[in-house]
Amino acid sequence: MPFSPDVAGRRFAPRLPVLLTVLAALLLGGCGSMATRFAGNLSGAMMDNDDPAVVEAGSASYLLLLDALVRQEPDSASFRQAAAGLNAAYAGAFVKDPARAARLSEKALGYAAEAACLEYEELCGVRTMAVADLQSRLAELDDAEDDVPLLYTLGSTWAGWIQTHSEDFNAVADLPRVEAIMQRVLALDETYQGGAAHLYMAVIATAIPPALGGRPALGTTHFERAIALSEGHNLMAKVYYAKNIARPAYDRELHDRLLAEVTAADPHWPGWTLSNRLAQQEAESLLKSADEYF
Repeated sequence: MPFSPDVAGRRFAPRLPVLLTVLAALLLGGCGSMATRFAGNLSGAMMDNDDPAVVEAGSASYLLLLDALVRQEPDSASFRQAAAGLNAAYAGAFVKDPARAARLSEKALGYAAEAACLEYEELCGVRTMAVADLQSRLAELDDAEDDVPLLYTLGSTWAGWIQTHSEDFNAVADLPRVEAIMQRVLALDETYQGGAAHLYMAVIATAIPPALGGRPALGTTHFERAIALSEGHNLMAKVYYAKNIARPAYDRELHDRLLAEVTAADPHWPGWTLSNRLAQQEAESLLKSADEYF
């Protein structure tokens, strides 16, 4: 039986300081290549874990460790990119307190914007850049292999920041900037991470009702593409499809079919295992509330 976060914390807490001390000595002691590999692989290892409680219990310590790596290498875009991704993922998956989630997402977006500036001078000041200027500068980036991962991190952390600041109109007004970044990711390589940028585009298109500018038809196209490119393994795409398309349209058949597929699926798939476990938890909750909603 998996340990709950509290039990896991009590069981492993005595060993954790020793582990962090050893890691810090290895990673901050001048071995740059080891530190880079560690930062690059950390998020992937967590995404492949099938126990959300274990990941939640251990993540906070690694957030601190990545902060230390950023301080150790102030000119490293890769460390900031890794720190941005982990902070955003932790805030989105595990933090329930809105104020704390907002702080973590602000930290994540700050790291992502700094990484973009370090890597591409033309993206310095991206958070205040006019949308037209951002689109023009993004168009100058044409090396898919090098550009896509950092652009995706910037776009995804920015989307998470908007979500945690959704009551602030000025934050919501940043959605066109996120859309511009994700459009560029799709233009460079729509298959990146199994079409994950399509999922972000779908959510952006369906985040508000059609009467206020929502685009459900476009969102449906992006949802279908995200599912197709991931070969159905990105279960969160089906959850958001049910939430943002089927529920507003009162399509009970589509809603229940999508969520039944999520709960019945094997969640284990490289890069999506943790997300899939969380998707299954949300799918079960949505199915339980379906009779009341419909």
